[in-house]
Amino acid sequence: MTHTGAVFTLAQARHLVATLQPRIDELIRVRADLTELQVDLTNHGLSALGGRPELKGLEARLHAICDEIGQHGIEIKSVAPVLLDFPGEREGRQVLWCWLEGDADVRWYHRADCGFAGRRPL
Repeated sequence: MTHTGAVFTLAQARHLVATLQPRIDELIRVRADLTELQVDLTNHGLSALGGRPELKGLEARLHAICDEIGQHGIEIKSVAPVLLDFPGEREGRQVLWCWLEGDADVRWYHRADCGFAGRRPL
C-alpha cells in the first residue's frame, strides 16, 4: 500500500498529538455527550442534554473536529476509542505512527498493511 499524502517524522507526529490535544479532548467530550444523548432519547424519549436539535448539533461538532484533525494529514481510524495514525517512514519502510486514546505520547508504530494488530512499541 503506497501512501501519497503527508509523511510525518516521529517527532512531528508527537508534536501534533501534543498540539491537537485540546481538540482530541473536545472530541472525547462531544463523543460522550452524543452517546449519552442518543441512549437517553432512544430509551426515554428525553434527555437532560436536550433533544433532536442538540443531537444534530453534537453530530455536526464531532464531524467538524474530525475534519479539523484530518486536515493535518492524520488518519482517524476510530473515535471510540480515538485512534490516530500518522503516515511515516522507519528504517526505509512505510509505517504508521500510532496513537491510541489514553497513550501519553506516540509510542507505537505498525506497517500500513498490518493495521492495529501489527502495532509494535518504538
